[in-house]
Amino acid sequence: MKRPSDDQRDALTGLLGLGSHSARKSHYPELLARLEELETERNRYKWLFEHAVHGIFQASLQQGLRAANPALARMLGYDSPQDCLWSLTDLASHLFAGGAAELVEIRRALQREGGLFGYETRLVRKDGSHVDVLMNLLLKPDEEGLVEGFVADITERILAQQRLQTLNDELEQRVLERTRELQGLNEQLREARDAAEAANLSKDKYLAAASHDLLQPLNAARLLVSTLRERELPGSEKQLVERTHQALEGAEDLLTDLLDISKLDQSAIKPDLDTYALEDVLGPLASEFQSVAEAAGLGLRVRIPHLCIRTDFRLLTRILRNFLSNACRYTERGRILLGARRCGDRLRLEVWDTGRGIPADKLEAIFLEFNQLDVGRAAERKGVGLGLAIVDRIASMLEYRVQVRSQPGRGSVFSIDVPLVQAQPQARANPEPRPVTGDPLPGQRLLVVDNEPGILESMSALLAQWGCQVLTATDVDGALEALGEQAPDLILVDYHLDHGVVGCDLIQAVRQRFARELPAVIITADRSDQCRRKLQDLSVPLLNKPVKPGKLRAVISQLIGKAG
Repeated sequence: MKRPSDDQRDALTGLLGLGSHSARKSHYPELLARLEELETERNRYKWLFEHAVHGIFQASLQQGLRAANPALARMLGYDSPQDCLWSLTDLASHLFAGGAAELVEIRRALQREGGLFGYETRLVRKDGSHVDVLMNLLLKPDEEGLVEGFVADITERILAQQRLQTLNDELEQRVLERTRELQGLNEQLREARDAAEAANLSKDKYLAAASHDLLQPLNAARLLVSTLRERELPGSEKQLVERTHQALEGAEDLLTDLLDISKLDQSAIKPDLDTYALEDVLGPLASEFQSVAEAAGLGLRVRIPHLCIRTDFRLLTRILRNFLSNACRYTERGRILLGARRCGDRLRLEVWDTGRGIPADKLEAIFLEFNQLDVGRAAERKGVGLGLAIVDRIASMLEYRVQVRSQPGRGSVFSIDVPLVQAQPQARANPEPRPVTGDPLPGQRLLVVDNEPGILESMSALLAQWGCQVLTATDVDGALEALGEQAPDLILVDYHLDHGVVGCDLIQAVRQRFARELPAVIITADRSDQCRRKLQDLSVPLLNKPVKPGKLRAVISQLIGKAG
């Protein structure tokens, strides 16, 4: 670096107030070092200016662009920053896509605010295309009309926003199309809803009506699969049938549990308390689950003392059926016990199993909705995790105490305490079936009436496999014509037939035809309390669709055995 001359040193010394020779001699090295530092700082800022990632420029409000860095030149498609130094009159046509009007607005904003930050605009490239940028402009107060600008290319961000907007538009269109499809598919459900609202029906009745169309084909499929399960099939086909049975059983359990949860949450179920002999409550369950336990390779023992309880038969049966069902599902080998023991003025109904057991810290979690313990994969799931949540709600409504004891690796005990009573139950016209010995079904003449042809075919196949002679019909006239002059041994009829006819009308017509109180069973997909109360005084049992083959066989065997 060139050393300053004597005149320069004297001028600098005078400027600093150092007039003597000794002062010049003592401060000159410091001054020289400071000049070198300033030069280094200038070179550093020059390097940053030339190598910055974003565009930087300096402009005058009177003259135009005075300096630009290489990044700005590349952004605009020019080879050199010198190609970007336009005069003020050329800026409107060469730089800003908004033209002279935009340039005027920028000038006013700078003069008014002293700076313009976060300003998004479009600049003109050399080839005439546009680039989206974000600019920060600062008007330097010490130099009149001098503006320093920083420019960032935001083209990718703008394109991303456009792609996101396009995706949002497509999603809204798909949602709209799907909504229209669902509106078309739910037309029948809306009609049922309108009818329910017009009649001021409760929510549980509406849900029962809405589920009717789902339960009908599920019932037919369940009967057909049960027919195949009882046949001698090759190993591969038998495995496929068993998987189909499990899938249908899971769908049925999910639908039933969801309906029950909805009713319980809406307080749509009211307890119907009465006095029952314990054997009338536990006997049908023992008959129903005997075949289920045998199919799972388990032993089922039942101990029923001669006692009476006061309860809601249907709700208590729902709880015990869940206990037995879980015991059969989660017990790989061993046995299951259904029994009862006195506990003061209460009777404790218990279901014991020799299954995997439940850890002590998980006993409360099993009563949560959609919760199953130790299920790592979907293939290992059994059920949907709603059964015990329903048990908990029913027990709370009945004010019953539910308990569970378990030892991992040894098994579990689920129990519920119900009130004991001394009074004997009144005779009922609709007794529940009890276990019977032998097989009374072969050779029996059964009449099956349903307005669904698929259900008729499924029921006919299952009953024929049990050795029954089956006659089918869809209405009263068809039933009387199929029977001819010979009365059936038992009538199986759907509750809701066509043209407003119900199963009770058909049973009455057949009984009048043969002047006999023929045994009969009502089958329905209507699970509402109103339907149950209508059939409560009839002298026929009620089965809900989808019909469980084991329960159906137990009911038919009981009625035929009693009639015989």
